Amino acid sequence: MTSDPHIRITCLLGTSRPGSYTGKALSIVVDEIGKDPDVSVTVIDPSELELSFPGRGSDAGAARMVESVKAATGLVLATPEYHGSFSAMMKLMIENLGFPSAMAGKPVALLGVAAGRIGAIKSLEQLRGVCSHVGAIVLPGPVSVANVQSVFDENGRVSDSAVEQQIRGVAKGLRDYIGHAICPAYSLEALVRQGAG
Repeated sequence: MTSDPHIRITCLLGTSRPGSYTGKALSIVVDEIGKDPDVSVTVIDPSELELSFPGRGSDAGAARMVESVKAATGLVLATPEYHGSFSAMMKLMIENLGFPSAMAGKPVALLGVAAGRIGAIKSLEQLRGVCSHVGAIVLPGPVSVANVQSVFDENGRVSDSAVEQQIRGVAKGLRDYIGHAICPAYSLEALVRQGAG
């Protein structure tokens, strides 16, 4: 990575469960992001934070999460599917991003994992709605990993290459969107400022 990358990606891990499949899937996304030297990545792990319910204060870790999201060029949200919805931890993280949300105006790529045959489709649909409501730009093509318990081995490796490519596609899709929709605007702004100077 370069010392001052132009693109910053923040990933929100929607579970505090140790060794979770969600974390394993997100680590593949992070690995893919790390292949680009112009991109830095930060993973927000809620097990390292003390998140409060809205109105009950917040800790320094929550403040760092907000700052990381504000500074990000784009976001990845990864959630397990619990009882037909995205995790309560993911909702709590979103709630702690304030209102107006620190996610507003940010491109967001979604990743969900589930043990069932249909994957995390329901949770991703609901998460898309919440993210859109707070003003995030939710990218098309969320990735849902079904039968997740049979996809990963104990070392976090994926046994199905097609599934691995889908997961890596989360990073590629976000990177492509940033490269085509955001970076040109920054370059144009820089040219205008140089001309004005």
